[in-house]
Amino acid sequence: MNHKERFLAALNHEPVDMLACGDGLWGETYAKYVKEGKLQEGEDATTHFDMSWRHAGWLNSGAKIPYEEVILEEDEETKLTLNANGAKLRYWKNHSGTPEHVDFTVTDRAGWDKEIKPHLVDFDERRLSQEGFANTKKQCAEEGRLFCWAGVAPFEQIHPVCGHENMCIGMALDPDWVKDMVMTYADFTIMHLEELFAREGNPDAVWFYEDMGMKERPFMSPEMYRELFQPGHKKLFDFAHARGLKVIVHSCGFVEQFVPGLVEAGLDCLQAMEVKAGMDMPRMAKQFPGKLAFCGNIDIRVLETNDFDAIDEELNRKIIPTLEAGCGYILHTDHSIPPGVEHDTLKYFFEHGRRITERV
Repeated sequence: MNHKERFLAALNHEPVDMLACGDGLWGETYAKYVKEGKLQEGEDATTHFDMSWRHAGWLNSGAKIPYEEVILEEDEETKLTLNANGAKLRYWKNHSGTPEHVDFTVTDRAGWDKEIKPHLVDFDERRLSQEGFANTKKQCAEEGRLFCWAGVAPFEQIHPVCGHENMCIGMALDPDWVKDMVMTYADFTIMHLEELFAREGNPDAVWFYEDMGMKERPFMSPEMYRELFQPGHKKLFDFAHARGLKVIVHSCGFVEQFVPGLVEAGLDCLQAMEVKAGMDMPRMAKQFPGKLAFCGNIDIRVLETNDFDAIDEELNRKIIPTLEAGCGYILHTDHSIPPGVEHDTLKYFFEHGRRITERV
């Protein structure tokens, strides 16, 4: 089997000769491996570690385009910017990290209707990443790797506009406003993907980023998810399924309570399942035997110990019961690869972990 065949078999809960695998390196991690001579400058990490997929095609969801980000304040360590959604965000300059949410132009329905929605209702050529999509699709076909379109879905499109706090207040006090944002962004995404796929052909799968959880808690109740976000997800997932494409959803934080609703909407594979947030893949596999595929849930903190025995224990404890439950699995950590993970540890993780099928 090649990488694409393994990946699709996992999504279909079919046997594989070894696991599909992949992950993402922090910029600092890549730089460390280069400095140590483990990677060459500019070397492709997907090829180096023999990962199973690539993705491309991200849509520009910013309200105002073209838009050049404005730097409002700057010091040696951070910069405060004003972006295309009218959001003020403070970024670290010298290392990776989530920006601080400082202020938002849009805080309610009136601001949404005036500042954002009018920019999202019509197709705009400039939002497409067509060249990157086409080039990566071709590269994957030549390599035998799976090719995903990857981009954000409504939750990850809404909070950059008004912030998590205003979004959550809206869920409680003006749910119709949140519903309108969800469906506007679902329609916006479909409108642009229809054109992109018509021009360049379909990918092998679609990968939506939706960080809907915090540590041990989601951002809303399961009932609120079903009322506000599930209709938009179903519309997006139905769009993909109508083209024969599997749906992978990435979500950081604790989102286990949403999984039944996501499955109802058409979810095929859940990624990344953060252990420190409370996610437990074997527990979910028991709830959805033979009905759901998983990608992740290997505690990145265990990899950071660089202890191969501890990594083996984590792999066996998480993956074997998941496969025994009849669920597909794609090897990945529960987030991404920080610099505390040594190059040889990551190499071991991929090379040894993907062969766990021999022990099931």
